[in-house]
Amino acid sequence: MLKNIITVSFISATLMAGCSGPGNTTSGADTVTSGSMTEKQAVSLLEQRQAKWTNTFISAQPTLASMLGLTEEQANGSYAHRLPDYSPAGMASFQRDMRRAVASLKEIDARALPDDKQQHLKILINLFQYYAGDNNFSGGYIDTWAGHLPYIINQISGPLIDVPKVMQVQQSVKSKADAEAYLSRLEKMDDFVNGVVAKFRKDMAQGIILPKKLHPKTLQFLNNFLASAPADHELVTTFESKLAQIDTMSDEDRADYTEKAAALVESVVYPAYKRALSAVNESEQQASNDDGIWSQPNGEAFYQHAIRFLGDSTLSADAIHQLGLSEVDRISAQMDSILREQGYAEGTVGERMMQLAQLPGQVYPATDAGRADLLGYLNEEIEGVMAKAPEFYGTLPEQAVEVRRIPPVSEAGEAGGFYSPPSLDGSRPGIYWINLRDMKAVPKFGLKTLTYHEAVPGHHFQIALNMAQQDIGLLRQNAPYNAYVEGWALYSEFVASELMGMYDDDPLGNLGRLQAELYRAVRLVVDTGLHFKHWTREQAIDYFHKTTGTSLSDVVPEVERYMAWPGQALGYKLGMLEFVSLEKETREALKEKFDIREFHDVILLPGARPISMVKADVKKWIAEKQR
Repeated sequence: MLKNIITVSFISATLMAGCSGPGNTTSGADTVTSGSMTEKQAVSLLEQRQAKWTNTFISAQPTLASMLGLTEEQANGSYAHRLPDYSPAGMASFQRDMRRAVASLKEIDARALPDDKQQHLKILINLFQYYAGDNNFSGGYIDTWAGHLPYIINQISGPLIDVPKVMQVQQSVKSKADAEAYLSRLEKMDDFVNGVVAKFRKDMAQGIILPKKLHPKTLQFLNNFLASAPADHELVTTFESKLAQIDTMSDEDRADYTEKAAALVESVVYPAYKRALSAVNESEQQASNDDGIWSQPNGEAFYQHAIRFLGDSTLSADAIHQLGLSEVDRISAQMDSILREQGYAEGTVGERMMQLAQLPGQVYPATDAGRADLLGYLNEEIEGVMAKAPEFYGTLPEQAVEVRRIPPVSEAGEAGGFYSPPSLDGSRPGIYWINLRDMKAVPKFGLKTLTYHEAVPGHHFQIALNMAQQDIGLLRQNAPYNAYVEGWALYSEFVASELMGMYDDDPLGNLGRLQAELYRAVRLVVDTGLHFKHWTREQAIDYFHKTTGTSLSDVVPEVERYMAWPGQALGYKLGMLEFVSLEKETREALKEKFDIREFHDVILLPGARPISMVKADVKKWIAEKQR
């Protein structure tokens, strides 16, 4: 849970095409009025405007460029020394540019384009709409993955968490120039954090305030961030580790750069984060005990925006709530049957699942050795899936995937697991992060499913293959379609069970899978409960814990995550239901002509896109196979 076919040279060429604003370019094609374009003119105009607005987007997101490992040519200039602008003016300017991009692309005569380019245009318009956010909700910020989020400082995400994490894990330091760029970012942390704090305070002044119950862990993160001696901070120690890998750098230079980094953490970074800490302490005094987005100005309408973009759904919040309840009943009945077969007949499904976690061998020791054994088991599961994958997936990613523990500094507010994508050139692997803050929260019977979701054949297959497609441009290579991305990962759990046989002779593992699916069904209930039906945090935690039997140490941060990210949790189950339905309908329509490997290629190779377009692509493929 963090994101195809133009060569890298074409990406950089399109980024550097240098178009001016909508309807005011030097290109002859750009002067053609809508409705009178030839196909050649329309395609040319699409390429030019895609280039202009992609360039505008990536120029505003230098840390995303670091995450993707872009070359300076691809990013249309140097970026490793820069930080994004999350100040009120910076956010307003970015959203305004994204709205201008939408208007510019809508001027293109779609009817003059060939079918594939028509779809490409629709996806680009949709993406820029996503990044423009909700024009009627002034709070929060635009996240390059999750879109419009309401609280720029919170316990789980936001620039103050995400940017240092990119610098520590994904910023490349392979030369003196790279080292200087890293130090330059540390020098700019003052302005960067000041901008975030200014946006946080402006939102407060407009009545959009982080819920009071999210303050404790937000403050915990900031205090943890400030706890170590500057020389021991991860911004310094990870930098030092990267410097150690540069064979051409002298020990004296390494020591000098490391010393400079520690000095900047002490003189720039820590004072800036202390100002953020002060702002959050001030916010806590003004915050409401209401937990859902409904309680914020224009919050109810903002939730419908989230349902549309993060859930990829036209359903009402109430309809999603009822769908969640029905899925909870269906999955619980399946679990009850298996539990009875295993001799567990007394109590609710949730209570019986809690009993399973007490079985010998299900919880790894809360020691360094125990955590290492757990990570080793996850790697074994990845190898097992990959051995079977060619039978079920036509195209496999070339990039590797690694398993890593979520750093202890941020684990208190993080989810149970998530995935970070590889660099575009494949030099940096995809990373499957797992939260080991509470070993009782990650019993062995649930680890298979988490691995299939976060690594293979889930997020790593989808995102790595999406990034490998080089004819759809940079934005689409990293398209953050939540219901598609998370729905695919949950569908991958289904495939591992129903088609690949990964749970054969493993009833406890299958219960773990069903518990995970139940978990996602409960999300439909809890997310809409919090943000539409005015549930409290405590009500949501109680329902979640009792229904799924998941450890409270996992449930509590999950519910708090939904509070900070309204609507994001809907995409998993809503997307999965669509993919499962498509697979069954296609198998029935094609019968002996059905090939699961081809079906998965039809889903994955065009890249992430709205579910409606996935359905259209599958329908077209069925028609071609039936000829």
